Amino acid sequence: MNEVRRGSAALEVRGLDVYYGHSHALQGVDLTLESGVFSVVGRNGMGKTTLCKAIMGLVAVSGGSIRVRGEDVTRRSPAQIARLGVGYVPQGRRLWRSLSVDEHLRLAGGMRSGAWTVERIYDTFPRLAERRDHGGGQLSGGEQQMLAISRALLTNPHLLIMDEPTEGLAPVIVAQVEEMLLQLGEDDDMSVLVIEQNIGVATAISRNVAIMVNGRINRIIDSARLAADRELQQRLLGVGLHAELEPDIDVAASGVEAKPAPLPRRDGPVRIYISNPTLPTRWSQPVPIARIEAAARTLSTQVARLDETARRKREPVAGQASGPPVVLVVGTLDTKGVELRYIRDIIAESGLRTRLVDVSTSGRHSSCDVSAQEIALNHGRGGSAVFGPDRGAAVSAMADAFANWLRRQDNVAGVISAGGSGAASLVAPGMRTLPVGVPKLIISSVASGDVGPYVGPADITMMYSVTDVQGLNSISRAVLANGANALAGMVKARLDARAAKERATNAGLPSVGITMFGVTTPAVQKIAAELRDDFECLVFHATGVGGRSMEKLVESGQLAGVIDLTTTEICDLLMGGVFPATEDRFGAIIRSRLPYVGSVGALDMVNFGAPDTIPERYRGRKFHVHNPQVTLMRTTVEENERMGRWIGERLNQMDGPVRFFLPEGGVSALDARGQPFWDPDADAALFRTLERTVRQAGNRQLIRIPKNINDPDFAAAIVSAFRTLFGRAGARRRLAR
Repeated sequence: MNEVRRGSAALEVRGLDVYYGHSHALQGVDLTLESGVFSVVGRNGMGKTTLCKAIMGLVAVSGGSIRVRGEDVTRRSPAQIARLGVGYVPQGRRLWRSLSVDEHLRLAGGMRSGAWTVERIYDTFPRLAERRDHGGGQLSGGEQQMLAISRALLTNPHLLIMDEPTEGLAPVIVAQVEEMLLQLGEDDDMSVLVIEQNIGVATAISRNVAIMVNGRINRIIDSARLAADRELQQRLLGVGLHAELEPDIDVAASGVEAKPAPLPRRDGPVRIYISNPTLPTRWSQPVPIARIEAAARTLSTQVARLDETARRKREPVAGQASGPPVVLVVGTLDTKGVELRYIRDIIAESGLRTRLVDVSTSGRHSSCDVSAQEIALNHGRGGSAVFGPDRGAAVSAMADAFANWLRRQDNVAGVISAGGSGAASLVAPGMRTLPVGVPKLIISSVASGDVGPYVGPADITMMYSVTDVQGLNSISRAVLANGANALAGMVKARLDARAAKERATNAGLPSVGITMFGVTTPAVQKIAAELRDDFECLVFHATGVGGRSMEKLVESGQLAGVIDLTTTEICDLLMGGVFPATEDRFGAIIRSRLPYVGSVGALDMVNFGAPDTIPERYRGRKFHVHNPQVTLMRTTVEENERMGRWIGERLNQMDGPVRFFLPEGGVSALDARGQPFWDPDADAALFRTLERTVRQAGNRQLIRIPKNINDPDFAAAIVSAFRTLFGRAGARRRLAR
């Protein structure tokens, strides 16, 4: 077989058509990959996997052509295409359970000679070297993905096609795969086509991204622009609850996006039409109009409440637990049973009650207190969503089910787990639902790296296992025992402290959460100084995770009130900055009805990294370089109106006492007269929009103060309002923690 020509594009697809029966799956697809890494994104059912299979010759092509480095591979067999230098990492990994890691690699290593050898694979992926004698079915999701990629690399391809390489992987492993893709993109001898649903990964690894809609390449867009524009993601990719696909919208050359028409306002009962019992795809058969009308129903607020009541009645109640405090020992008993029972026994010997909880996804039954089958019933779609053939999807579903189950347990004194990245991904989301202060410990082989994706805003402790959590030996016994004893000590100390608090007759100080940024520091310092005699002031840095941490304490019942002076995280959420809040910002306040005093601190700025990281669409805006790694961008009149609506809608949902202050003299230290971000028009737009949006009442008020946010008089007004809402008589009320 002749070698493909090196001077041509790595991949050139022209007018590609593929049919499944009468369904037109790919419709005239045009795509060119010159070199490097190129990403294709799109919702499920849009034809992405079919495109991969067509290039590899795994599905029949009805029309068009496919060229790899100038060589026409249309309608050739998969074996011929592979020998021409096309590697393929299929969705779902497709490993042999009975073959060891080494056997997988040796089997793939003889097809084409080149730089990639089995030895280089082991050097690149030391984890595979450690697991070389393990079968494909014994590997974690991350290890399986490493092996699938390695198997393709050993064919020494000129073009590597990867279909959903990060699907079902833990966040830490996703970051590793992303780094590896970036390294492969620097290899001049190899180009990579990546099919990906993770927008963060897709935009990070390639300069341009193709968006696939209904079997066509809808457009090719700059990755930085797509990553920064959440509205564009919602329209094109269906990201978000009410996303709508608009495949026929053309992007203007200037990059200015057409604004979608506002959705019609619906008041009163709504007629609901159900056109299909399952989610429709482009292969769905049309449903007769008469059938749609017959199935329609009227939805009102009362009906919605009845539906919610019925849903709650259907939820499993067997998993609800109360009673004396208990320590949960959680993990995959089908692979880590010996280690988890070793931990359980040590904790039990300390005198604490324990429950052994299985979250394995194999479907095998294990001796335990709470079975995996019982946990799986807590998933919204039941056990069938958990025990499926796709391990990655099963892990994600079991993690959701465990989190739902854990929320119903009101007697958890502590939680401990042990395992690899898969086990950590299974238990960490559930642990994050527990209140701050409840001891949470994960012993894992991934604990020596970046543990942020596992820990999030919670107080999870992670301990490095040193050796893999795979059997008991002198090292693992010592590490697991230390972890078990550490958790037992934390639990006992907390139970003793709680008992002492219950016996105490003197009340302690309630805690108040305060948000701060560098440009609102003087105000926060003044407020904290005024309140310190009556409150324990907990200050949170408004960098995205700071707001999440504060609201986590609100959910845990550990804050008596909130002074949300600095809401700058909303800027980054809506405009694509680096310190964004989540869509649930203010959600804990809404649900808890705590006394809330807020303001618009630092809404004059969007945070970016170094100047060269600023998205192209913001070039030409007003910037202030805070330091070499932080660049601030002044928000415009339009952006302030947008933030005013966003915040106002959430203030309207707060049923507790609310006072929201508007500093007419500027919202930050940079937004004062004579300072770089001084812009009275932008501030006025923010205040005006808030006043138009917020439904003011006796319990919910907007208050204008003709001062800068850092002026002492403004801080005094904040303190006075908070004391009024909280009540001086209750200021020394002790809170149960």
